[in-house]
Amino acid sequence: MKGCGTSSKALPPLKADAASQDIATFLLGHLGEESGHSKIPPPRGARYKYQGVRPAPPEGDRTNTLLVILTITVLGLVGLMVVFSALQAPEVGAPEKKSEGAQIQLPAPKERGGRAIEEVLATRRSVRDYAETPPGLDDLSQLLWAAQGVTDELREFRTAPSAGALYPLEVYVAVGEVTDLPAGVYRYLPAEHRIESVVEGDVRRDLSGAALNQSAVEDAAAVIAIAGVYERTTGKYGERGVRYVYMEAGHAAQNIYLQATSLGLGTVSIGAFDDDEVKRVLGMNEDERPLYLMPIGRVEG
Repeated sequence: MKGCGTSSKALPPLKADAASQDIATFLLGHLGEESGHSKIPPPRGARYKYQGVRPAPPEGDRTNTLLVILTITVLGLVGLMVVFSALQAPEVGAPEKKSEGAQIQLPAPKERGGRAIEEVLATRRSVRDYAETPPGLDDLSQLLWAAQGVTDELREFRTAPSAGALYPLEVYVAVGEVTDLPAGVYRYLPAEHRIESVVEGDVRRDLSGAALNQSAVEDAAAVIAIAGVYERTTGKYGERGVRYVYMEAGHAAQNIYLQATSLGLGTVSIGAFDDDEVKRVLGMNEDERPLYLMPIGRVEG
């Protein structure tokens, strides 16, 4: 071939290997046909191998070669994108992230002191009437920690047991009168032991309306709400996971009951409410389902 700077030896005969088919040869022929060039028709079940020195390809073959290189490059990039997406994808059942609001660091929870567990168990009661003296930020910190606080930073275990350590619960608090904390709705962030602002202003009256006008919700200094994200657990356990979410919510609620009693506070578990209205008032995510409302206040006397 003139001007190619390659050997002028004649093309040696093809040798067919009936066991397999040369993919590159097939691609060259197929892409050549697509681009208007002649196609190399490989016999069925045969693979062609050139023997000897391969001469420079004609212009059409060079075009085919470029098309093959381009195809392989594109496929390689697509493969890399798929792998990268898989690595970046959240785990099955991972929580949907909310837009971040202002965060407040809570006082460190106490892990020592207080009343004996036997005494707390013996004196725990459901309380619907509360004194006017508001609880403090340290009280709220302790209650939220009791519900879902982290007790093992390495393994991220929490105060309430969770099937598969998947932690499908989200804890909100509607604050009306808590010392050193503006009124509003906050979401608890267990890993950082912080609360994040979700809704500004006092929503207790609206929340009471969503709870069939139960007065304890409006009269309480604050209302803790426990929500469940079923998908975090059903992703591993199937429909049985829904039961595990309910069980875990009960564990967290009992922790709140006992911690409140230990602090001289009162609470009551409420399950009679309009789910959609509670979600709206508290600014919950679409995949979060409210399971408990627990009004909080100081016990009278």
